[in-house]
Amino acid sequence: MINTGGKDDAAPDLIEALKKELETAGAKVKAIQKMDKRTFARATKKQSAGYYVNFVFDAPATAIAPLRAKLTLNETVFRVMFLEAVEKKAEAKEPAAA
Repeated sequence: MINTGGKDDAAPDLIEALKKELETAGAKVKAIQKMDKRTFARATKKQSAGYYVNFVFDAPATAIAPLRAKLTLNETVFRVMFLEAVEKKAEAKEPAAA
């Protein structure tokens, strides 16, 4: 979630800046899913809404902790969550019994 500081037109610039931070840390951004502005279920830190953005990227495992620390300190980032996506391997089909 990103905090635009009440300036809705700032969201694309903030998203691009975050993408550059990920790439600087060694991540390869595969996709950016922009989910627009949404109202929070509960207002926190005097915020009632924010822009939800998912960055799908590949990065070395050693890059995640420093990225989390850096993004947590970034005032434009309201909340950070990292998830590991496990790729499914194609299952080999067994030949039909004769």
